[in-house]
Amino acid sequence: MEEAVVPIQDGAVIMVGGFMACGAPELLIDGLVKKGVRNLTIISDDAGFPDRGVGKLIAAGQVKTLLAGHVGLNPEVARRMNTGVEAEKLECILVPIGTIAERIRAGGVGLGGILTPTGVGTVVAEGKQVISVDGRDYLLEKPLRAEFALIRASKIDRFGNAVFYGTTRNFNPLMAMAADYVIAGACEIVETGQIDPNDVHLSGIFVDAIVGGETLWQM
Repeated sequence: MEEAVVPIQDGAVIMVGGFMACGAPELLIDGLVKKGVRNLTIISDDAGFPDRGVGKLIAAGQVKTLLAGHVGLNPEVARRMNTGVEAEKLECILVPIGTIAERIRAGGVGLGGILTPTGVGTVVAEGKQVISVDGRDYLLEKPLRAEFALIRASKIDRFGNAVFYGTTRNFNPLMAMAADYVIAGACEIVETGQIDPNDVHLSGIFVDAIVGGETLWQM
């Protein structure tokens, strides 16, 4: 774990997989907490819980900016957004969950952005380009990429081919495609060739480092 997070330094932009912490790479997050890197920009579906998912980084005061779709399960976010203590201040950028997913996908496949009707005519549209298609207005949402992605695989082979059980699949494959360096925490590591190619959810070409020791997700 310690070796895998060595490349991540202060100020890094990191995508972290999971949905309400389901499928979040807990050991890798613990590694960042232990390392103590600060001023991070975290791109995640949500803010996790104070003691689970990216919430552990927020609680430790290591996150400067959070870009997420849902933060209501972590009261620490609201506290840090409204604090008068500059050192504890958190910038929170809320993005509709479907929009954040497609912006990450766009970043992974090299698109210039996506067009979505979500947010048209609301504060979400402020400062964004509106494009009309067949008489309907859409917002141009730009792609998202990151320096690093921390993902969690249920099973992975030594080449990095990964399988995600159930809903732990969520944002993990998307983020792996949209980051420069991908670290996968895994519940089970097997030899290359032991996973049926038909069962692979993420090709190993996207994975740069593997860490074992994750446990099967439980609520």
